Amino acid sequence: MKKKLTDEQREALRSKFAAMPPEEFRTAHTALRDEITTLGDKETLSVDEEARFDPALEEFEIVGEIARDRVERARKLEGVRASVTETAPGIDDFQAGRKVDPFAGDIRSATPSQLRDRALKVLETEGKSLAPFQQDHLDKLLRTRNENTDGAAIARRILTTENEHYRSAFVKGVTQDKPAFSPEEARAIEEFRAANEGTGSAGGFGIPVLIDPTIILTSGAVDAPILQISRTVTITTDAWKGVSSAGVQWSYDAEASAVSDDTPTLVQPNIPVYAARGFIPYSIEVGQDYPGFADEMAMLLNQGFIDLVASQTMTGSGSASPTGIFTRMASTTTNPAHITVTTLGVLGAVDVRKAWGALPERFRPRATWVMAPTVEAQVRAFGNGLALSDFTVNLLADGTSVLTGKPVVVSDYAPAFTGVTTAASYTVVGDFSNFLIVQRAGMTVELVNHLFDTSTGRPTGQRGWFAYARHGFDAVNPRAFVLVSNT
Repeated sequence: MKKKLTDEQREALRSKFAAMPPEEFRTAHTALRDEITTLGDKETLSVDEEARFDPALEEFEIVGEIARDRVERARKLEGVRASVTETAPGIDDFQAGRKVDPFAGDIRSATPSQLRDRALKVLETEGKSLAPFQQDHLDKLLRTRNENTDGAAIARRILTTENEHYRSAFVKGVTQDKPAFSPEEARAIEEFRAANEGTGSAGGFGIPVLIDPTIILTSGAVDAPILQISRTVTITTDAWKGVSSAGVQWSYDAEASAVSDDTPTLVQPNIPVYAARGFIPYSIEVGQDYPGFADEMAMLLNQGFIDLVASQTMTGSGSASPTGIFTRMASTTTNPAHITVTTLGVLGAVDVRKAWGALPERFRPRATWVMAPTVEAQVRAFGNGLALSDFTVNLLADGTSVLTGKPVVVSDYAPAFTGVTTAASYTVVGDFSNFLIVQRAGMTVELVNHLFDTSTGRPTGQRGWFAYARHGFDAVNPRAFVLVSNT
C-alpha cells in the first residue's frame, strides 16, 4: 500500500522548507529532484524505495508551492520598491517625498557606501530589462568588498556608463567616424575615464554596465553550459587570489592530554586574467541607422565572448590563455586524478565506475560529468546487449543525460572520442563549484573607422568594433575532479 504524508507531516515539512535561506532551499530542491528521478528511472524498486517514492513526490509538491510563493512575494516587493521615493541628504521630514537623482553629485569624491546606494537605485530603475538572476548577481557585486572585488568600482562604472549623456556619447563613439559630442556628452566621457580604473585618457569606450557581458552574465544554458555548474566571480583586480585546503584534520586524544598537531596545510590559488579580443565588422549603412542599438550591441558582444569561454573552459592551454578543465586534469598527477581506461582507445562501463569510485565522497553529491557528444555516444552503448545500463535519460528534465545518478553536460568543445591508443582524454567528473571562472569587470570597444580590401587596398564601406576584455579560469581544487583518459 502506498504511503501518504499526514497533515502534520506536510505542515512540518512546509515550515522546514519555508525557513531555509535561498541557497539551502535550492540545494534541497535539487537533492529531492535527483532522488525522485533516480527512483523513477529504476525498473523495479525495493520495499524501502517503494515506500519512499510517493512521500518524496509530495515533498516535491510542497517545495514547488513554496518556490512559487517566493517568486510572487519577490514580484510584489519589487512593485513596492518601485513606488518608494528616497529622501535627499539634509532634507527634513516635510520634504521626505523628494526624489534623489543618483547621477547627481561628484562620483570621485563619494564614499563607497554612497556609491553603492546610488548604483543600487540605478539598478532598481534602469535594470528592469535584466533577467532576475542578472539583477541578483549585480546587486551582490555592488555589496561585495574584498581583496578580489571592490563593489565601489562596479558602482562607479554603473553611475558613469548608465548616465544618459554617456549612453548617447557611447552610441556616437562606436558608430560615427568623427562624432560631434555635446558638452554634456564630452563631460560624461571624461568623467568615466577619470573615475574608472584601468581606462586611459584616450582609450576606447567602456561598455555600459547593463549590456556588459563581463558583468551581466548570461545563463550559459545553451552556448556555454559549464557556466551553469561552475563558480563564477567578477573581480576588479588583475588576478583572483583565494585560500584552499584539503581540510582540517580531526583526531581522538586521550583525556587531559595535549591535542595533537592537526594544523591544515593552506595554499593560495591564484588565477590570472588574460586579454580576450573580438572584432565585429559592419557596414556604414548599419552605423547610420541602428534601431534597438543596446539590445543588438549586447547580442553581438555576447555571441563571440561566450563562444570563446565555452571552448577555453574545456581545453584552454593555460599558457597565454586561461586553463581549461581537461587541460588542468591532464597535467595533474595527484593520485587518483587520472583513471586509465582498461583497454586503450576504448571507453567502457568499468572505467566510468572506477572514476566514480575514485572521486572523494564529499564531492559526489554535487558532481557532474562533462564530455563531448562523441564520448556520450560511447556511454550510451553501455546498455546494449541486454547488459545492465549505467546510463539513462531523464525525460522529466528536458532529456538531460544521467550517468551514475548524476547529470551529464555535453559540449562540442570537450575532447572528442577518436579511438586512438595514444594520449587522449574522455570525460571529467567532479564538483564544478571548484572550477572557478574569473571575469575582470569591464569590456571596452573602439571604433575602426574604415576597413580596407586586402587585395586592392581600397576601402570596403565597412567599419569595425574592436572589443577587448579580460578573464581567466582554472580548477582551484583539482582533487574535486577525476579524469578518465588513456594515460
